[in-house]
Amino acid sequence: MTASQQAGQSIGPESEHPALGAIYRKVTLHLIPFIFICYLFNYLDRVNVGFAKLQMLDALQWSETIYGLGAGIFFIGYVASGVPSNLLMHRIGARRVIGTTMIAWGAASAALMFVQTPATFYTLRFLTGVCEAGFFPGIVLYFTQWYPASRRGRIMGLFMSAIPISGVLGSPLSGWMMQSFAGHGGLAGWQWMFLLQGLPTVLLGLLVYLLLNDSIGQAKWLTADEKALMTAALAADEQQRRASAQSSDTFASVLRNINVWKLGVVYFCIQMGVYTINFWLPTIVKSLGYKSTLTIGLISAIPYFCASIFMIWVGRSADAKKERRWHLSGPLLMGLGGLLLATQAGSNPIIAIIGLSLATMGALSGLPMFWPLPAAFLGSAAAAGGLALINSIGQIAGFVSPPLVGWIKDQTGSTDVALYILSAILFLGAMLVIRIPGKIVNR
Repeated sequence: MTASQQAGQSIGPESEHPALGAIYRKVTLHLIPFIFICYLFNYLDRVNVGFAKLQMLDALQWSETIYGLGAGIFFIGYVASGVPSNLLMHRIGARRVIGTTMIAWGAASAALMFVQTPATFYTLRFLTGVCEAGFFPGIVLYFTQWYPASRRGRIMGLFMSAIPISGVLGSPLSGWMMQSFAGHGGLAGWQWMFLLQGLPTVLLGLLVYLLLNDSIGQAKWLTADEKALMTAALAADEQQRRASAQSSDTFASVLRNINVWKLGVVYFCIQMGVYTINFWLPTIVKSLGYKSTLTIGLISAIPYFCASIFMIWVGRSADAKKERRWHLSGPLLMGLGGLLLATQAGSNPIIAIIGLSLATMGALSGLPMFWPLPAAFLGSAAAAGGLALINSIGQIAGFVSPPLVGWIKDQTGSTDVALYILSAILFLGAMLVIRIPGKIVNR
């Protein structure tokens, strides 16, 4: 009996064909490195205004509030376009949607080098958000078409480790670009940074058309037996999901499912902490007394380096133990403690960096630990709209968090009050996670 004939007999909710481990390692090596690089530039293009701010505000005579609004207005476009983009991907496939969005947002991000007025800044940030909206929820949907729920924790951990690694690499790189290229060709350092980080995204978007397959069936690098085993594993996963009384199979049922809305609020809480770190970490480090943009970049990389290691470890632990809620709420409580420690550090840079590292580890690790939860009970027909809806609710935090922190800093001269508020929001997210029934999400 061939592997394809055995597939239907050997795959079940409680068993796995012995060949699947090697097959999924092959799939992961083929898909994840390229998608990881794409997401790294996605996140870098989204948050590099945090570094540009160190020079832009003085050069253009802008306030912290103007910066905060510009950083946040990105997410109005993002939220408005998230669900339509994912529904379009479900209809026409991943390559065309992901490739086109990458080309568009790379161009829009590079165009930020021409900004001179707040109105232009707001407009380009909004358009960048519109262009990026389909990428992340599209990739989450894409993974549900390749991996069963039992493997998504470690895959999301690998994929989303691009966020802290974008900080590890991007922080020193951004600082170096702004310091080394300043004045060349009549452009400021921050202008060169937008250009040099936006253009690679355009090139990656073109490569998407060559390197990604829309489905298992289209993957020429898989054998017929490998495709059959993977398809059977996904079918068994779908059968197990349907056995849950809380499962959702249509977008209409998604809108009626209270757990979807709870998870949307949880994701909002997580992103409030994440975007505070991403947009304000360089400013907080600078407030510790550091002046050189390269030095600020190197120190800002420390919390992201710690988070990249912790994120992958938590993802593997969650899959091994088939437990999701505590692997999400635990990091959120760690993030809370880190923010509180950072506010109490005073002028002690070592304590402040330890606190910021714990906050970054906790908040950023909450991202990959979150996405296996909704994917565990959203059916294939509902996943496109459901995942995008949850993502859109969460991304509202991107509009709320940067302007809130900017306004508080303008009013008080410090970010401490904002960090207290965000600590409370992370606590709320952790408590909401615990209240979601484990039988729905622990897979």
